[in-house]
Amino acid sequence: MTIRVGLGYDVHPFMAADDSSHRTLVLAGVSLEGRALAGHSDADAVAHAVADALLGPAGLPDLGTLFPASDEKYRDASSLELLRQVCSRVSEAGWQVVNVDIVIAAEEPRLAPHLDAMARNLVSILGPEAFVSIKPKRGEGIGAIGRSEGIAVWAVALLERP
Repeated sequence: MTIRVGLGYDVHPFMAADDSSHRTLVLAGVSLEGRALAGHSDADAVAHAVADALLGPAGLPDLGTLFPASDEKYRDASSLELLRQVCSRVSEAGWQVVNVDIVIAAEEPRLAPHLDAMARNLVSILGPEAFVSIKPKRGEGIGAIGRSEGIAVWAVALLERP
């Protein structure tokens, strides 16, 4: 058996309140109350970080190469659907997801009540054998995250080739 570890990172700024009326804040496929994130797709920073954490160790191109922001067909795309496509590519390359560990850095909104739903959404795509852990962290007033300017996400994935 061969194993590989991948690291994914994504960050998105919050949209201005008057710009975000047409968009919902989405993290790991869960719609949340609060300002939406700016981005070409639905700006789901969790799905983006997980996708890159999976693509790297599978030897595949990064998320931005596969689904470029310059391509209009990905405007407002569901990032969970993009993650589903990434998982198919990872599987076709002969890899299986063992686990994904995620840290979400955000001052707002409060994430704890939504962690189970986020994990369920990810497991439904990664596969029932995948273990998903999600931890919310605050910026404690330091830097862009601490000033509530956006949300950053780190994800570590373990893949195995049976």
